[in-house]
Amino acid sequence: MLIISACEEVYLPKPKGYNRIDLPENAYQALPDTFPYQFEYSSYAQLSSDSNANADRYWANLYYKDFEALLQITYKDLAENNNESSTLLNEAFALSMRHDVRAYGIEETLVAMPRGQVASLTQLEGEVPTQLQFFTSDSTKHFFRGALYFNTATKNDSLQPIINFIKKDVLQMLNSFEWKY
Repeated sequence: MLIISACEEVYLPKPKGYNRIDLPENAYQALPDTFPYQFEYSSYAQLSSDSNANADRYWANLYYKDFEALLQITYKDLAENNNESSTLLNEAFALSMRHDVRAYGIEETLVAMPRGQVASLTQLEGEVPTQLQFFTSDSTKHFFRGALYFNTATKNDSLQPIINFIKKDVLQMLNSFEWKY
């Protein structure tokens, strides 16, 4: 009798858990002088030019290899090809709002940059392709935009620590940002 009762297992449900994500310390480096803009970006990210066939000369990618995250950066010279700041601003807002069908939360924040400029930072919540988008412009010569993408099927709530980590990097980028005239 003692042997039979000792083998009985009591079932306890296990709590939901998330993968452990070890995040590195934030450290930054200066962007090379070959761009018409300057900022500090994460030393944890790999900088490369955008290889897309439609990419312009000063488009770049910051790739976070361990997180399979890509921060895609685009730049438009407002003096070239009749680029108008109002058109580019409307496109940037439209790209963010295009996700409102799947997003259950969209938070837009204006970030005061140290050189008197303002940037728009949009954070999207839910199962959306891009969780973070931002842009800034001097409205006369330059327009700069970025968007964060993940190459993973992991649900966005599990990615939240990484999104917050990269958001700190984006804020550092915007706080150190300046145009080269």
